[in-house]
Amino acid sequence: MTKSADAFEKSLNAHATLVEARLDLLLDAKSRSAEIARPRRLIEAMHYGALNGGKRLRPYLVMQAARLFNGNAEAALQVGCALECLHSYSLVHDDLPAMDDDDLRRGKPTVHRQYDEATAILAGDGLLTYAFDIIASAETPLPDVSKVALVLELSRAAGIGGMAGGQMLDLAAEMDQPDEAGIVMLQAMKTGALLRFACEAGAIIAGRPAEDRDRLRRFGEIIGRAFQLADDLLDITSDAATLGKATGKDAAKGKATLVGLKGTDWARAELDRLVTEANALLEPYGEQAEPLKEAAHFIAYRKK
Repeated sequence: MTKSADAFEKSLNAHATLVEARLDLLLDAKSRSAEIARPRRLIEAMHYGALNGGKRLRPYLVMQAARLFNGNAEAALQVGCALECLHSYSLVHDDLPAMDDDDLRRGKPTVHRQYDEATAILAGDGLLTYAFDIIASAETPLPDVSKVALVLELSRAAGIGGMAGGQMLDLAAEMDQPDEAGIVMLQAMKTGALLRFACEAGAIIAGRPAEDRDRLRRFGEIIGRAFQLADDLLDITSDAATLGKATGKDAAKGKATLVGLKGTDWARAELDRLVTEANALLEPYGEQAEPLKEAAHFIAYRKK
């Protein structure tokens, strides 16, 4: 590992520690204003689903994108935790028997295996709705106009035209394989939309104009594509012990991926191209953008 890569992973881990400490507070048993109660089994399952490991890459991107523009760090941490709750909900539901039917997530039993299917469904529901609660709460120090913008963009990224829609297309792809354009759209929705939001959110938190929001949004789209491409590459080149989840699932289900369609050599060359394009978008911001550039490199070339 190079010194630069080592420094990045230390920074990523330090941010993950901050995020996990805040999630631990947010997902405690004490009910909040206007809540009647927090049922013990539900909050425990939500806590388990959100705090069972992971890189915390999405909140890292929120915090670094906000830092790029000197945005409010406390607000960025809160929004990053909201995004992590929503991402965790998607994993809890994605692992269910009706979806990908996985027994392992991050090397640990999935929520429906640790608890039961009904509890896992409700834990996912709770994490999804809590994401918007966190953004809208008084504890997130942002003006209302910024909160509304964040809620709208996250809703669009997670909903019909984003992650949920992408998951629907992914299920359909098991029966009717999409062409290359269809795969790109599916992956941009299922995986890329939340990464796109993470980057644009930093500009929203900092109150930046449309030009900066658009530039960070495009950066997020590119690294989202790189993330999925790297994921598909790892699915055929790595193993379950390294990844902490089953491998070879797409091939077993007959799902089309860009790696399967165009080969591993093409995939590696495409990752190089995407990183170069992502870095070029951040050139106007100079050295301040180095953490985001390092994140793009990490996403494309990670080993797990």
